[in-house]
Amino acid sequence: MQENEVRLNKYLSQVGVCSRREADRMIELNKVYVNGEVATLGTKVTKEDKIIVNGKEVQHKDEEIVLALNKPVGIECTTDLSNKDNIISFLNYPKRVFMVGRLDKKSQGLILLTNNGQLSDKLMRAANYHEKEYIVTVDKPVTEEFVKAMAGGVKLYDEEHKIDTVTRKCDVRKISKYTFSIVLTQGLNRQIRRMCEVNDYQVTKLERVRIMNVNLKDLPIGKYREVKGEELLKLKKSLGL
Repeated sequence: MQENEVRLNKYLSQVGVCSRREADRMIELNKVYVNGEVATLGTKVTKEDKIIVNGKEVQHKDEEIVLALNKPVGIECTTDLSNKDNIISFLNYPKRVFMVGRLDKKSQGLILLTNNGQLSDKLMRAANYHEKEYIVTVDKPVTEEFVKAMAGGVKLYDEEHKIDTVTRKCDVRKISKYTFSIVLTQGLNRQIRRMCEVNDYQVTKLERVRIMNVNLKDLPIGKYREVKGEELLKLKKSLGL
């Protein structure tokens, strides 16, 4: 093995094509070629190799990009360009970026997009307890009992690991009669909506307003801004980058 060879999934993450997990998925689907041959999960590469992903040649990353998008309701967090509501076409950014995590189609608010695979991988690890804050509106008055039930942990089925689990204890605060804030440190599928349903509530509006130190601020719905300077430095420092 050459000294500068790395595993293909790590390389695709480093140059900003996608996260390691997504790279493994595309390799398994035979959508990745190295020097004209179909890649395997064990393939090792260097920057001198010709790598094709989904029919496009991978270019070495020339600058770090981190974007904060205020996603509207109706936009799907998918890179599948055949989906007319996909987030990549909606963003229409001139350089390749990929989303960090997901926000379901019915929800709105903050989502990060980047070409930094290491940053994405760090943020995606639930074990790191990264905070994500949401403002939630429900169909019934928010009671003290409801706040305590949500904050104390709710039994849900973890679809990724195929087991029943109890959600981590979290900070829940009543804002108004029908609205509350919640800060999560995990990301189960449709977690807040399912937590509410267990407690006989239905979500009518869900907005993510913060990921760690990155806030929506006054960013209009459907618009994005660059995360840079002190804000980016603080984020990366918190992630150990």
